Amino acid sequence: MVEEAKAAVAAPAAADDASAGRPRSWSLLLLAAATLPGTALFVIGRWGDEPAMQAWRTVWLAITVQALPFLLLGTALSGAINAFVPERLFSRMLPRRPVLAVPVAGAAGVVLPGCECASVPVAKSLIGRGVPPAAAFAFLLSAPAVNPVVLTATAIAFPGSPAMVVARLLASLVTAAVMGWLWLVLGREEWLRPIVRHTGHQPGHSRWTEFRYGFQHDFLHAGGFVVLGAMAAATFNVAVPRSVLDVFSGSLWTSVLFLAVLAIVLAVCSEADAFVAASLTGFSPLAQLTFMVVGPMVDLKLIALQTGAFGRAFALRFSAATAVVAVLCSVLVGGMLL
Repeated sequence: MVEEAKAAVAAPAAADDASAGRPRSWSLLLLAAATLPGTALFVIGRWGDEPAMQAWRTVWLAITVQALPFLLLGTALSGAINAFVPERLFSRMLPRRPVLAVPVAGAAGVVLPGCECASVPVAKSLIGRGVPPAAAFAFLLSAPAVNPVVLTATAIAFPGSPAMVVARLLASLVTAAVMGWLWLVLGREEWLRPIVRHTGHQPGHSRWTEFRYGFQHDFLHAGGFVVLGAMAAATFNVAVPRSVLDVFSGSLWTSVLFLAVLAIVLAVCSEADAFVAASLTGFSPLAQLTFMVVGPMVDLKLIALQTGAFGRAFALRFSAATAVVAVLCSVLVGGMLL
């Protein structure tokens, strides 16, 4: 009887503790979760017949449908490389001198496809296996920008304009190499968060399982940014008045800087950014090139990923310098080829 009485007294106390652990607004959060989606669907359905909504939906679907096959191929190839290619192969391919290893690592991005979401963990893994940070950072910047999937998507997005593909390739390679060399001269080890060394593939683990998990993570993570980027691009095309675009597109420098900032904010995956750039028809080819060079190297999600992998001190300095170098290289290369 005494134990039952104690249990009866403890039960309300436990209930109070459980309720205290919940947020006080949990009932409001549940109510919002139950009503907001339905309300949004009702509003969208009611406005679905409006001309502006139809135009927005058409642009969004066009960008998304065009981009998803390239995103699927790019993340599948990236997952296969991460799971099946031995890590020691990268260090064997690079010259011993860091000055020469930087351009070689940057050029390796041409044959090693992957989106920018995967390039950050790959670069961290390379540094953990003894690759010089400058070379790893050059690969981090070049791989999402100059791999075969991205260049093919660029050729399709800009039909009849092979100069745009070549300009994107050269501007991205030059930017990656310059940033690698700048790190050799100005970089400081204390800016980098300590990185644990890895030993490569763990015996007893299935490589197919590693491939599946890597592919799932990269595709779902990057696919969400593709959809959001397409929605932002569609909103930009439909909602922004032409007079506002004329303010930025009328001048060469303002249009270049505007699309550089837009690439950072939109954070579109590199497999899809060519289609977004091609949809910005009011801007010059030079500004569109800047959008495609800056985006895979500096955007909001990359800054967040670099902060988590290497630390805030590195991410802020490296991202700011990369944005400046990417814009300058885009202008120089694009001015000669476009």
